[in-house]
Amino acid sequence: MSFTNLYYKRTTGTVKACFVCYKPTTTCLATINAVDFLYTCPTHLTDRGFASPIQEETAKSALGDDEIAKVKVEWEEKQKRKAEREKEKEKEKDKEDAEKDKDNDKVKKEKKSTPPKSPNSLSPPSTPKSSPAHERYALHRDIFTMRQTEHRRRRQAAQAKDLAPRFPGAPRGELA
Repeated sequence: MSFTNLYYKRTTGTVKACFVCYKPTTTCLATINAVDFLYTCPTHLTDRGFASPIQEETAKSALGDDEIAKVKVEWEEKQKRKAEREKEKEKEKDKEDAEKDKDNDKVKKEKKSTPPKSPNSLSPPSTPKSSPAHERYALHRDIFTMRQTEHRRRRQAAQAKDLAPRFPGAPRGELA
C-alpha cells in the first residue's frame, strides 16, 4: 500500500523527537489518512531540501472570480447612481436659471464655489473568513523515497511475522 507525497502540518499534544535533528517538537507532518507521519521542527518546514509548501491556487482563484464579479456589479450600480444625480442637478440648475435671472446670480456663484457633497452610503464589502485549513507540504523526493522504503520494510516485517507460524519447523534430530 503506497501513499502520496502530500503531508498536512498538524500540532500534536505529545512532544516527540524531530525526524531530522531529534529536538523535542509538537509539529507533525501526516498524510491524509495517517498512513505515514513524522515529527519535525517548524524550522525544517522552511528548508526546501526537506519539504516545500503546496499552494492552493484553484480555490483562491475561484473565490477571486466571485469577488471580482461582485465588485463589478457594485461599481456599475454606483456609476448609474452618479449619472442620475448629475442629471437631476442639471435639471435643477436649468429650472433655477429660467425662474430667476438677476437675483440668483449670487446664489449660483456660491453653489459653483462650493463642491457638491457625494454621500458614501455604501460600506466596503466584508470578506468572508475562510475556515482555517492545515498547511500542505510535499517532502523532498529523497526524503519521501526514504519514508516509502521504511514503510515497505515495516509492512514486509509484519507479513513475515504473520507467515512464520505456517512454515514447517526445522528438523531437530541428528543426522544418521
